[in-house]
Amino acid sequence: MRTTRMNILLPFLSAVSILAGCGEKTQPDAKAVPSPLTFTTAQAGVALSNVVAFVSECTPRDGGTPGSDRAAVWLQARLAHRGVTAAIDRFTDYTPEGPRPFANVLATIPGTGDEWVVLLSHFDTKCRIANEFQGANDGGSSTGLLLELAAALQATAPHRLNVLCAFLDGEECRLGYSDRDGFHGSRHLAKAMKREGKKVKAVILMDMVGDRDLKLTLPHNGTAALRVLALEAAEATGDRAKIGLFDGIIYDDHQAFLDQGYPAIDLIDLVYGSRPGENDYWHTTRDTPDKLSADSLLTTGRIVMELLKRL
Repeated sequence: MRTTRMNILLPFLSAVSILAGCGEKTQPDAKAVPSPLTFTTAQAGVALSNVVAFVSECTPRDGGTPGSDRAAVWLQARLAHRGVTAAIDRFTDYTPEGPRPFANVLATIPGTGDEWVVLLSHFDTKCRIANEFQGANDGGSSTGLLLELAAALQATAPHRLNVLCAFLDGEECRLGYSDRDGFHGSRHLAKAMKREGKKVKAVILMDMVGDRDLKLTLPHNGTAALRVLALEAAEATGDRAKIGLFDGIIYDDHQAFLDQGYPAIDLIDLVYGSRPGENDYWHTTRDTPDKLSADSLLTTGRIVMELLKRL
């Protein structure tokens, strides 16, 4: 992830009266059929346990290394255990240090139509920090959440839209972001979907979404209609205070899909540290599971599910 703005602690926009909504209410009418596109407190707890297991068993996992390939195998097995079929897409891409092997994990949940929604998380870690660097929030939190979202969507399938849950390798750069350094998995997948002529209705990226002090932002380089829809979804779930617009540009895995003409947004918490406004946990060995919260994963998960409901 690369931002063009250094001052990233921005005030959130006050809530505009959008659509009043609720979180996890039960249906008063026994005959009413609730939407399967929900995310519960129990599921958020499982998502957090996914993060803990993932970083415990898959550290280190720098992109384009044997560690990231082992992580891809682990993710595929974890998905299979939850009844989700996933394939590992291995490919080679150029880096400043020569060609390297990468591995995306792609879980497809068929729908009833021909349109797709793509849910993204990167699972690799920043290189050259330390062998014990877990990346619990940066890479781990969204990966644990996406595992549970995939399981939930599979359990309630089929849905109207086809869903691709993509766990991406090589998001982090080795030296400095360029067309040959960083975002390897997302560029590879976006180009492949374009070649295949996929009809993509929305791409939703989750990144750094587990911080106990969650403040999700929607960067300016995102599809305007989807940014508005995300705010409406958060209003409906009661999470509007946890998300706001960011007027800067953040180059993240969603950018490759924007470059291919696909509508895309990034749900990201830009500040991750010991005090408000500090970012002293990011890309350090202090990025560990004890800094995360199931409540934050619950917030992100139900916003994403509400977004899917509205697409």
